[in-house]
Amino acid sequence: MAATPAPGAHAHWSSRFAFIMAAVGSAVGLGNLWRFPFQTGENGGSAFVLIYIACVALIAFPVLMAEFTIGRRAQKSAVSSTRELALESKKSGSWSFVGWVCMAGGFLVLTTYSVIAGQVMAMSAAGFMGGFATDAGANMFYGTSTWGIVWQIVFMALTCWIVSRGLKGGIESVVTILMPLFFVMLAALTIFAVIRGFSDGSTVQAFTYLFTPDFSRVDGGTMVSALGQAFFSVGVASAIMITYGSYLTKDTNIGESAGLISGADTLVALIAGFMIFPIVFSAGVDPAAGMSLIFTTLPNLFGSMPMGNLIGGAFFFLAFIAALTSSISLLEATVAFFDEHSNFGRTQIAWMLGGIAFLIGAGSVYSADFGGGFLDVLSGEILLPFGGFLVALFTGWVLPKAILKEELSHASGRMFGFFHFMIRWIIPAIVGLVLVLGLDARFAGGTLNAMLGLG
Repeated sequence: MAATPAPGAHAHWSSRFAFIMAAVGSAVGLGNLWRFPFQTGENGGSAFVLIYIACVALIAFPVLMAEFTIGRRAQKSAVSSTRELALESKKSGSWSFVGWVCMAGGFLVLTTYSVIAGQVMAMSAAGFMGGFATDAGANMFYGTSTWGIVWQIVFMALTCWIVSRGLKGGIESVVTILMPLFFVMLAALTIFAVIRGFSDGSTVQAFTYLFTPDFSRVDGGTMVSALGQAFFSVGVASAIMITYGSYLTKDTNIGESAGLISGADTLVALIAGFMIFPIVFSAGVDPAAGMSLIFTTLPNLFGSMPMGNLIGGAFFFLAFIAALTSSISLLEATVAFFDEHSNFGRTQIAWMLGGIAFLIGAGSVYSADFGGGFLDVLSGEILLPFGGFLVALFTGWVLPKAILKEELSHASGRMFGFFHFMIRWIIPAIVGLVLVLGLDARFAGGTLNAMLGLG
């Protein structure tokens, strides 16, 4: 077991590989394999995909750089880092509000994440045991609320145990094994789906669906969904990357690392589309089936395929790996704060916070409107975009340019200029506007969207 840092010392990643695997593992999660396909289906296909890619490249990537910068500079949790840097910049410590919003958003994501991840575990077990051959068999381990709670407990317990073991003994030891396995499995399943889809044209149909835009279906709701998906998927605005950034050493190239992580995450989302949509189109299923696409439609399709139980079991095991590497980062972001500000040990904190997340998430097992509706909207469409807006505002207008240049010393003059211009002027304006349009589309009948010709 790795040695525990001395009191007062701040842990650091043992290697660049460990950091990249942890950060990519955090970014690559159910947001890619579960949320991206049904968000794409519900929001017009390729138009949503192109807006999502633009959101990642122009918004999530600079915000990711900003969060790594904040965390590495202060070497503390998200809340403590934003407060300390505000004071260092001779501004009010109340700017810690930025960290609080991000941490709250990330923690709420974890509450529903654990429920979905539990179902993923159950579906993987069902697949490997031959359950996809019948509709009833697909739910052999998830047919009741009791099963839902049981699997949620199992998943949260695993998450809490890993986080309780610390950075090197827990998080690093898990991600450096699971993430390479994830990429091998993803490549194998995608190759299988693409080759199989060439025989009936479903691969070409999937490509067309993902890359032929119909912007007539775009409104403010589409844009806020794409932005929320970008933040949810890359892992920004949820306190994760500020926390992971705090474990970086000064020789890390933040811009290069942020580019690699956001690029890998986007690539995985697109590859996941090529893995899922050929199977969906081959069976003549509507890709706009929503959240049921993964847990109802795909198991039925796997059951009708040769070796479908094995393929289906592997698919859901792949999703389990993605869920686990993300959930440990979501919990770590909150544990890091309470580890700094309480007299409890890390183990106690991890299990207590995990227990709270479980209790909130348990409501999702009994009410889809609570989990897939209220909590998903609050976290994915409100708190994450709002957190991204605040991070950009804090970085662009509160932190002195000298601090940013010092932390981003590896960046070329052109790269730093792009980053500073985007984080100061463009991102706050775009994120703020999209957030308002999304809230209008969801809660005000799209009045503002209609006035702007986006309804």
